[in-house]
Amino acid sequence: MKTVFSPLHAGHAGNVELIAGAVVPAFEKPSRAEFIKARVESEELGPILPPESHDLAAAKKVHTDDYIDFLPTVWPLWEASGRSGSAIPFTWPTRGLRGDVRPKTIDAQLGFYSFDGGATFVKGTWDAIKSSYDVALTAAALVKAGEPSAFALCRPPGHHAGAAFMGGYCFINNAAVVAQWFRDQGARRVSILDVDYHHGNGTQEIFYSRGDIQVINLHGDPMTEYPFFLGHADERGAGPGEGFNHNYPMPFGTSWDAWNASLEDGCAKLTAYAPDVVIVSLGVDTFEKDPISQFKLKSADYPKIGRRIARLGLPTLFVMEGGYAVEEIGINAVGVLTGFEDR
Repeated sequence: MKTVFSPLHAGHAGNVELIAGAVVPAFEKPSRAEFIKARVESEELGPILPPESHDLAAAKKVHTDDYIDFLPTVWPLWEASGRSGSAIPFTWPTRGLRGDVRPKTIDAQLGFYSFDGGATFVKGTWDAIKSSYDVALTAAALVKAGEPSAFALCRPPGHHAGAAFMGGYCFINNAAVVAQWFRDQGARRVSILDVDYHHGNGTQEIFYSRGDIQVINLHGDPMTEYPFFLGHADERGAGPGEGFNHNYPMPFGTSWDAWNASLEDGCAKLTAYAPDVVIVSLGVDTFEKDPISQFKLKSADYPKIGRRIARLGLPTLFVMEGGYAVEEIGINAVGVLTGFEDR
């Protein structure tokens, strides 16, 4: 399996986030990608390729133009306001407040285009975002050209980014971008299988009213787990998308047997949908030692996930999402990939 990776991800470093009542160093950090890359190499998974550069037209197919145009301006506007450190929002429009008018200051715009204090910027953040997007599209092109599978080692991740909002360490929704790209390249139907511990709220929001892209999410119950405000089982899609959005919320402490039962049901729905290609939003924060997650999967479980996805018998693109137990992230993420290849 070929992997696509960019060293430019490392520019997104040293930023902070707002979580659990404190401003702390971001859990999403460069060592995540480096541990995964090292494991790809030690397992001899296959060649590691650099991404090709792409314009932002594909991003604007799933995100609004103004949101994508905003992202490269954040750091220059932050610096122009006389500040350094992390650019982080502190105020958001909500129920009862106007959210349809974009204010002029960078502080207000950060809140206007986000849903939390987790997607923060430093000087190298935009270059990392763009490289992650390029990685996803380059890997997608490999699958379109006939590779049975490919791995987009994206950082930062993407599945919390919606059509016009960032959050949860995510800025451009790479999985959504490549799903639309495959449709534009002639795929009749595309399935996104999101196995990250946290619900892919951005992916759901983007495709909720569409029937040509199926979205399946296995995740922590939003009644008790971030991102809280989407991910319930009764969210099935709307209009032409009704019946094509599937959520599997699970309680704290879920271990392999219960998690796997959700995977099996999701795979059955995916098979019935009969897509031309599968995109796996590959989060491994379901791991028992993950510092910000509450499931109990073990390292030995991740190859089983890969083997089950392989049984779908479909062209498959893996897009890296979350996982914050840094020392084990390479073992677990690449375990899915070696399992997929039955190694």
